[in-house]
Amino acid sequence: MEPRPLRIGFISMHTSPIDVPGSGDAGGMNVVELAQAHALAGLGHHVDLVTRRGAPGTPGRTDLEAGVSLHCVTAGPTQRLAKSAIDEHIEEFSAGLDVVARARGWDVIHSHHWMSGVAALPVARALGIPHVQSFHSVAAHPGKPLSEGEPPESPRRVAGEDQVATESDAVAAISAAEARTAVERCGADPDHVVIIGPGVDHETFRPLRPGEQRPAFGTGDNGYLLFAARLQPLKAPDLALRALAHVEKWVRPHLVVAGDTSADFAEYAGELTGLVRRLGLEDDVTFIGPQSRGDLATLLRGARIVLVPSHSETFGLIALEAAASGVPVLASAAGGLREAVAHRETGQLIDSREPDQWGRAITELLTTPGLIERMGTVSRIHSRRFEWWWAARRLACLYADLGAGG
Repeated sequence: MEPRPLRIGFISMHTSPIDVPGSGDAGGMNVVELAQAHALAGLGHHVDLVTRRGAPGTPGRTDLEAGVSLHCVTAGPTQRLAKSAIDEHIEEFSAGLDVVARARGWDVIHSHHWMSGVAALPVARALGIPHVQSFHSVAAHPGKPLSEGEPPESPRRVAGEDQVATESDAVAAISAAEARTAVERCGADPDHVVIIGPGVDHETFRPLRPGEQRPAFGTGDNGYLLFAARLQPLKAPDLALRALAHVEKWVRPHLVVAGDTSADFAEYAGELTGLVRRLGLEDDVTFIGPQSRGDLATLLRGARIVLVPSHSETFGLIALEAAASGVPVLASAAGGLREAVAHRETGQLIDSREPDQWGRAITELLTTPGLIERMGTVSRIHSRRFEWWWAARRLACLYADLGAGG
């Protein structure tokens, strides 16, 4: 039986789930949250996206589409803040969130990222409604390598993740890798963890059509590789650059680096441009900054290979978007990337972090006749396993099972 229509609060304190100027602190949308909200609305539910007000004058409420609205809560200064500073305002955000929750009459609260959960848990308990937690990323514990997760922005993060993992009514993980992390590192009860995979927008992310021109970068005829992610050490754009240096000039494509820095890693872009100079790759690399979803889709379908060398990913949505675009992926054999990429079918998973091995893998794909084309065909088939409407149905059933709306 289909769950009855629900009113759902999606909480995203530190990053706006949509690119509304001033609406949040990360300067861009959280693709998973927004796609889930749209898909839930398509099933007849109403989703209120709630984030921290990141600029003066941002409206308290913006209706995005039928069934989805965005609410901005004042918590701390109304300006963009580094994530390391936002958690100082969790209690203020929680108080504002309580006002929105009571006015909107939610049946369930679903928090995204740890800060949101710490703020939302007491609100859910006071209202007597279920609380669901999604992490999207988990901090590496002190002394652990970067491959274990993100460096914690503040001392509160590790304890906060443990709290929301153990006290929430359910943890919605995007992959088996994230589910394992929630249990083993954060202490979640395995019986309260569910895996609800992501989807992909197959209309936006599609292969090149006959006669459609690829974007052009550089002066050579070898096309381009694409790295698309936030520029921070966890995503390892430095490994992508070092790998390119190990590809012989005669076959070397251009490397396009798409992504922005955050306030916590403001100097990192300069470090990368310095690395390009030291590697002698000035003519082989172009940094193009953050891209809209439409522009990213254009870049993906025109790339020969997409590189995802992250130390850790809960899933790696960019790998799935590349697959839908008919482009093979070279990715780290880390976290959820092992589920996003079918090894030797839609791309290749690489255990090593040695640049020469990445360079050899790039060269093999580029020089083996028909390999990129075959992987691209299988990639498109693979991507069709992932649909946002199916994720939304799973979420709605989870909420109902927890007693939402009962």
